[in-house]
Amino acid sequence: MIVVNDLCKEFERTVVLQPNTADHNEIQEDQAKHGKGKRGKLKQKKESFLAVDHISFEVSKGEILGILGPNGAGKTTLLRMLGGLMQPTSGTVAIKDSTGKLITDQVEYKRAIGYLSGNTRLYHRMSTREMLYMLADIYEIPRDEAEQRIAEISRVLDMSSFLDNRIEKLSTGQTQRASIARCLIHNPDLYIFDEPTLGLDILSADAIVNFMKAQKDKGKTVLYSTHYLEEAQFLCDRILMIYHGKIVKDGSPDQIMEECRVSSLRDAFHCVMEEVEKHEY
Repeated sequence: MIVVNDLCKEFERTVVLQPNTADHNEIQEDQAKHGKGKRGKLKQKKESFLAVDHISFEVSKGEILGILGPNGAGKTTLLRMLGGLMQPTSGTVAIKDSTGKLITDQVEYKRAIGYLSGNTRLYHRMSTREMLYMLADIYEIPRDEAEQRIAEISRVLDMSSFLDNRIEKLSTGQTQRASIARCLIHNPDLYIFDEPTLGLDILSADAIVNFMKAQKDKGKTVLYSTHYLEEAQFLCDRILMIYHGKIVKDGSPDQIMEECRVSSLRDAFHCVMEEVEKHEY
């Protein structure tokens, strides 16, 4: 369904150099030579780093793939590239259609996915129903078909009680469901969600988890990141664990737990991260 090949994203960051290190002294001497800077002041330099570091994987049709990792591991950067919102420094992302042909055209690609992030913008002065009709017009969905889809989305996400309320009046959980509804109106085959249940109440989180399960049953593909490991253990067919932009573990929850000789994905996650850090340092 989706093919990721040797994907990289490079950023630049500013590093504060500690006094009396080789880099610090070199910059200090250079600045003194040109009459810049003051001795004793901490120096800085810019350096490049890979937030996503040569990642490759494929996800099959009807698979739920969970992406796990500590803060700063590169999960959101990876998902933004998969969603077409950020250009990779190198590497490729492509979707296979129902015939197995790769979709590389950006317009077709974006029509094939539904992307949700914490920054997904909604039209706060509209109701959810009004917003969905507007998006249906953008996607050139006939009115009667749009009406049917909105009714189905409302049922699946349990939105009937607030479908006609202005979005600015909704609770956090209701707003998140409205955000997901925004991703569904064009009926994509692939969903990419960044922390979809973060900070939600139990009922709202359950509605979203049930939605993802229902999409799998329809043969849709779901990629999502989460910090809720119990949820991932229950929901995911497969897990990618990422550390410093690299895949450090790839397998089903059961496989990973068996390899780590533990009975929960949470314990397995800590086991993998401790092993990676041990080898890194």
